[in-house]
Amino acid sequence: MIGRLRGIIVEKRPPFLLIDVHGVGYELEAPMTTFYRLPEVNRETALHTHLVVREDAQLLFGFGTEDERRLFRDLLKVSGIGPKVALAILSGIETEQFAACVQQGDVTRLTRLPGVGKKTAERLIVEMRDRLHDWRQQPAIAAAPGQPPAAPGDPVADAVSALIALGYRPNEASRYVHGVAAAGMTSEAIIREALRNVARAGG
Repeated sequence: MIGRLRGIIVEKRPPFLLIDVHGVGYELEAPMTTFYRLPEVNRETALHTHLVVREDAQLLFGFGTEDERRLFRDLLKVSGIGPKVALAILSGIETEQFAACVQQGDVTRLTRLPGVGKKTAERLIVEMRDRLHDWRQQPAIAAAPGQPPAAPGDPVADAVSALIALGYRPNEASRYVHGVAAAGMTSEAIIREALRNVARAGG
């Protein structure tokens, strides 16, 4: 089991990452909450990881905090929640906010996340409540103060692709992104604002 990686960021294309660890390139998927804290390409970072082994693939997921990884693992234990939906949930809401939604039984807020319908939201509340009663945010190990995230290629196109990868329909992704995109914004900044708008407007 690969539990942690420290290496150089070679590529950032949300939600995908390529990290060089002593000459070996590791492909990972990471929630946007982790992407927001990553340093720029060609800088070093460290991530907590979780490996998902399937018959047709081995998928590695990276997280900036242990709490994010713990929540991801707890989400996978919920009936009907797979790695892609768990990643989308983590991308659309901070861990502490998710814990608050579960404790307060906020079905409406949870259904604004991609892949989460009313029944799934109700199931999340029932199955996650006891696991999150003592939730607290732990320090991120991926943070790099003062280092803006890199924005390879076209930030708008990258942001649209990221939202599609997180589970939004192409027309929704395009609408959300173009509703917030402005000159000079990185793809991560566009994605953050788009997801905030979705949360405020109810998708």
